[in-house]
This record gives sequence, C-alpha cells and structure tokens, in this order.
Amino acid sequence: MLFLFLRNMYNWLFKNKSNTNTTKEMSKKYLIVGLGNIGTDYVNTRHNIGFKVVEKFAQLNAAVFETKKLGDLASFKFKGRTFLLLKPNTYMNLSGKAVKYWLEKESIPHENLLIITDDLNLPFGTLRLKTKGSAGGHNGLKDIQDRLNTSQYNRLRFGISDEFAKGKQVDYVLGNWTDDETEKLKERLEHCSEFIKSYVMAGIQNAMNTFNGT
Repeated sequence: MLFLFLRNMYNWLFKNKSNTNTTKEMSKKYLIVGLGNIGTDYVNTRHNIGFKVVEKFAQLNAAVFETKKLGDLASFKFKGRTFLLLKPNTYMNLSGKAVKYWLEKESIPHENLLIITDDLNLPFGTLRLKTKGSAGGHNGLKDIQDRLNTSQYNRLRFGISDEFAKGKQVDYVLGNWTDDETEKLKERLEHCSEFIKSYVMAGIQNAMNTFNGT
C-alpha cells in the first residue's frame, strides 16, 4: 500500500511538473506576423509593409525564411525567447487562415501574437501598438478577427499616411513607395525591429510607452 501511494504521488508530481514546464515554454514563444500579398507585383507596395518589417527583422537576427504550410516561416531564439516570423502566402484577405494554423500548431497563446500591418490613419513611418480594436476596414485584420473569433490580439500598425486623391485609396495602398519614402524606410524598418524586440523582451506595456507614436 505504501509503495502504491508513493508511486502515485511520484506520477502526480512528475505530470504536474511536466505541464508547468510546457506552459512556461509556451509563454516564451511568440508569433510575429507581417501582412502582405505574395507575388512580384506587390513587393514594393504600401500594403506589403508587414512583409518588409518581418523580412528586416529576420535579416537583423540572421534568420532565414523557408516555405512552409500557408506561408514563409523564419525563427530564432534570443535570451530564452523563441521568435517565429510568418509571411502568410494566402493573400491579404485570407491572412487569418495562416495565423490560426500556426498559433495552434506551435501552441502559442493569443497574447503572444503580434500582427504587423499598414495604417492609412497614421503619418508615414509612425508606429502604434494596440492590444485590441476593430479591423478598421482592413481585410487582413478582418479575416484574422473572424478566424480567431476575437478582436483582442496585438497589432503593430505602420503608418503609410493618407496622401491620395478622393476615390484613389486602392491605387494608393497598392501603389509603390515614392523614392523619398523608400529612402526613409531603411531607418523606419530598423526602428520597427527594435519595437518588436522590446515587445517580446520588455513586455507590451513597456514597449508601448517607449515606442508608440515614434
């Protein structure tokens, strides 16, 4: 009887320790998703700034993208944290399909998800991190919201400004950066990479206090 009691107690302790370790590992893994459209026609368009951001972030951290299910994926570890960088290949309007798949496959909690997208309501290059909000007419965000069944997920908005004539919004968003914007993007992308790393390493509130509006 004593032997059975001790064995059951050992199994219970081992199981709970294992579950605790798994939870800790999950909390140290982050999915960073840049939104965009695949194909050469979209490479330098304003709508593809999400792709540009994660590509720069991967480059700065010696991570290489590989084509996986529903997107291109790169990963690296830094001070105990695992960064998974995703560029969905589903086209913008179905971004949520890839996001949901990789969240579930990697057992990443929603609070460790960061979506990077363009924003017409912010001046060019301005960054703003939010923990929730509406899709604001953005089809990529709308699909993510529908697939995850929540509007409470972290999104980092990259300002592309709204300098377009009436009725020309689609042409502007799907248009290429100007030469001046292209030159300024180099510094803005590096700054955005600092924002992302701060979000993971220092926590979302600290990152927002330090970088929002910059």
